[in-house]
Amino acid sequence: MKAIRPIFQNLIPYNWVFGLIFIILLGIPRFILVLSANVTKNYGSVSIIFIVMWFIPFILLNKVGRTFIGLKKPKNLKWLIYSVALGGIASFIVYLCASWLFGSTINNSLVYIAKSYSVSGVVFTPETRKMYFILYAFAGMIFSPIGEELFYRGLIHGSFVSRFGERNASRFDSLAFAFTHLAHFGIVYVAGGWAFLLLPSLVWVISMYAVSRLFFFCKQKTGSLFGAILCHAAYNVMMMYVIFYKILL
Repeated sequence: MKAIRPIFQNLIPYNWVFGLIFIILLGIPRFILVLSANVTKNYGSVSIIFIVMWFIPFILLNKVGRTFIGLKKPKNLKWLIYSVALGGIASFIVYLCASWLFGSTINNSLVYIAKSYSVSGVVFTPETRKMYFILYAFAGMIFSPIGEELFYRGLIHGSFVSRFGERNASRFDSLAFAFTHLAHFGIVYVAGGWAFLLLPSLVWVISMYAVSRLFFFCKQKTGSLFGAILCHAAYNVMMMYVIFYKILL
């Protein structure tokens, strides 16, 4: 199967080497930009990485390749609804587990992520809380779910399939997804310095791996990347709800 556009076919074949190269090419800049954003509280540059992830499959893959990675009409519309429900439930479970293990301390991934947002000093009223929630939830529904699913569950996953099969390809893209999220939590900026939280980061990486496999499951059930995107979007919306209505009180 020739998945790459003719102009790029002589540069690199669409295989696991391709996948590793692009994990590194986008993973390292994204990691650095997220760490920087944790200090500056400005995630604008991170959004650029997500937008690049949106377009790479369309730039590099031909129609056959895009269909192969899941850019096609869903086969099971019922599972689109289930995907939304599963994403929200999974997000709330991650919050409950982190709160049970670490309480409201900085070792709780969502507490740290909440503190990385540019809302310090804001006195929340019901109206301002709703406004911030809508703004962050909208961004959370658009940028990372589309970009990361097109990239990880789409482009990267597809590059591993021919060599390792669907299930193992999902394990590889999920590992890349999970370890990339160490920049969001695990390596933390607190009290003017950097620290590595060993046990909390292990819990976080395992949870990100698990939800990544869930996104793949929804892709399989719907027969389309739209299932993974909707599940991911619902996960992020619930995360924003937890942050603005459970943590930032």
